[in-house]
Amino acid sequence: MKKIITLALLFTIGLTNAQAFKGAGDTKLNIGMTVQNGGTGILVSSDYGLGENFSIGALASYLLSGSGISAVSSDYRLDVKARFNANLGNVLNVSPKFDVYPGLNLGLKNFGGHVGAKYFFSEGFGVFTEFSTPFAKYDKDAISKYNNGSSFNIGASFNL
Repeated sequence: MKKIITLALLFTIGLTNAQAFKGAGDTKLNIGMTVQNGGTGILVSSDYGLGENFSIGALASYLLSGSGISAVSSDYRLDVKARFNANLGNVLNVSPKFDVYPGLNLGLKNFGGHVGAKYFFSEGFGVFTEFSTPFAKYDKDAISKYNNGSSFNIGASFNL
């Protein structure tokens, strides 16, 4: 019983100390799954806080499966994007463990926007979800629409 109480206490302390976005110098690493236009894949992104409410970062995604993906060149499976986020967690003041961030991204396939949310269970670990959509596509006549359309991302977030 003592072990259970001790673990519960440590878990509670970890939850109370968690913070989704701390501002300048804060670095987050996200690893997850992406679902887009009939395909699924993996993604890795990182955001670095430049100020109290904004961050910049990069995202790389690679599609692993989808309908007819074997006929798709690997050029259309990989996408890399630069990102800018407006972190609104402390503005909304819901919880210091929760952050909402709209933003813009500039990638190899398109220019677009995204909106996401992160929730941290402890100082170093949380979850994220994000929806991204293109505003302008560079190659409208591409054979594949993979990585050139809307996507839904979900995964784990780590505080570095």
